[in-house]
Amino acid sequence: MPYAPFHERFPDVAEKETRAIVIIGDPKLPSDTYGLTEAYCDELDCDCRRVFFNVISTKQKKILATIAFGWESKKYYAKWLGDNDPETIKELKGPVLNLTSQQSKLAPALLRQIRFVLKDKNYVERLKRHYKLFKGEIEKEGERNSRKQENAGSNDNALSSFPKVGRNAPCPCGSGKKYKKCCIN
Repeated sequence: MPYAPFHERFPDVAEKETRAIVIIGDPKLPSDTYGLTEAYCDELDCDCRRVFFNVISTKQKKILATIAFGWESKKYYAKWLGDNDPETIKELKGPVLNLTSQQSKLAPALLRQIRFVLKDKNYVERLKRHYKLFKGEIEKEGERNSRKQENAGSNDNALSSFPKVGRNAPCPCGSGKKYKKCCIN
């Protein structure tokens, strides 16, 4: 599943609604502000209902952890996946460290903080709203691309139905001029 940053499609919303965690005095994490940038699946027919957080250190200016979180029930993910394997469902539901992303040594402590943040029901509702916005944009792009392909196909057919006209032949518009002096352009 490819994931794309929310802030690239909705910069104004992301600027106002991206969450950050300020850590002071945690023995497992350096004092810092950690931004939680969101990424969502950009596959047209996917409805995974998950977010990936890239946890970015403001001081270090780099991603220290990537955490996946799905807000739906275990039953939803079992049906969506077509498999009821408890370990797989646990990975989909999260929050979990994304196994395919590079993680820093601070990632487990950041995951603990994210678990705490996700207890905020209003924040989870915000994530759901962001997901719907993002997926709505993906659907619109898919529809635009389909229309472009349809139009390209119909234009090809329309052009092939016109007879070939020689440069020196009378113009098919009926002006009486040669084609090269009339409608060739």
